[in-house]
Amino acid sequence: MPVYKDQKAKKNPWYYQFDYLDDSGERKFKKQRGFKTKGDAQKALVEAESTYNRDGLTKESKVLYSEFLKRFIDYKKAGGVSKSTLVNYTWLIDLHIVPYLGSIMLTELKPEMLVRLYNRLNDEKTLSDENIQKVHTLINNSLQLAVKWKELNRNVASLVDRPKVKRKKVEVWDLEDSHKFLLEAKNSRYYMTFLLAVTTGMRQGEILGLKWENVDFNRGNISITQTLSHDGKEFIDGAKTKAGVRSVAVDQATLDELKRLQLRTKKEKLSSPEGTYIEKNLVICTSVGTQLTPRNLMRSFYALIEKTRVKKIRFHDLRHTHCTMLLGMDIHPKKVAERVGHKDSRMMDRYSHILPNMQKETASKFGEMFYKKA
Repeated sequence: MPVYKDQKAKKNPWYYQFDYLDDSGERKFKKQRGFKTKGDAQKALVEAESTYNRDGLTKESKVLYSEFLKRFIDYKKAGGVSKSTLVNYTWLIDLHIVPYLGSIMLTELKPEMLVRLYNRLNDEKTLSDENIQKVHTLINNSLQLAVKWKELNRNVASLVDRPKVKRKKVEVWDLEDSHKFLLEAKNSRYYMTFLLAVTTGMRQGEILGLKWENVDFNRGNISITQTLSHDGKEFIDGAKTKAGVRSVAVDQATLDELKRLQLRTKKEKLSSPEGTYIEKNLVICTSVGTQLTPRNLMRSFYALIEKTRVKKIRFHDLRHTHCTMLLGMDIHPKKVAERVGHKDSRMMDRYSHILPNMQKETASKFGEMFYKKA
């Protein structure tokens, strides 16, 4: 294997080289530097030779990485990526990739550059671990596309490990705090938003996008068919994930509250001056029928938390609160996952802090059964 070590290079000294014939039949040499180990260089060489033998040598692009990322976003847009996902991609690229890597030629990107970027993002703590992983995914996918389009011979991101996520402990309310908060929120216009989050585990966007036609009072369930975007400006068909499009069973007390809300909403519509009410058939809406923006909901949510003096949590933690309560009732994790729209039951890992109590209760129940006849 034509793999060599540059004795003068202090970092990433390994490189490969192989010869080939160009379109005119003239012999040329292809060299690629910047590999940390001999194995990395050999792996890249195999990929480069395989690409050449199959398609001919790629004519590597001399474009800046920032310019290629624009084309990558256009490619994703044409591929049908949702608007909200596209906004998230653009935000991560513009603020957290381009400022550090955008001025580098596509062909000059090196694995150590990506490692330095991930370390910097981790040190700055401006992004969550999950979003740093998304940065890596975007870089990896964009360079895969460059290889596919024959503008690169190799994807350097494939030589870098995906950043790890430090799983944070989920913050939830216990039964007492949940009731205390909901009792105070009873007089809030948006009480039903909080109640649905606690009693069904629905996501914020799912609740704010819910229509009355999706509430089946006879069968006692809610169908999740659309969500409200994070900025509150548009409704998105479907849900966050495929598993999110689902039917959620609702307890009778919550259904009764929904009926009372529906009656109040109808009265508001009838009493509104002509031409001022905008009918969108939303369960959660403003006094003129329009959607409630997440920002305004959060303002109300945190004001109620401060007033009731319960532990400060995020709105999304109401969903975790619901899951924790179900797991505490010994409901099978698979059923909990299906109820809240998780794609699999590995979500149990998020609630590991309650497992010791569950194990203790299980042991007690077993002891009562086992020694009952002793």
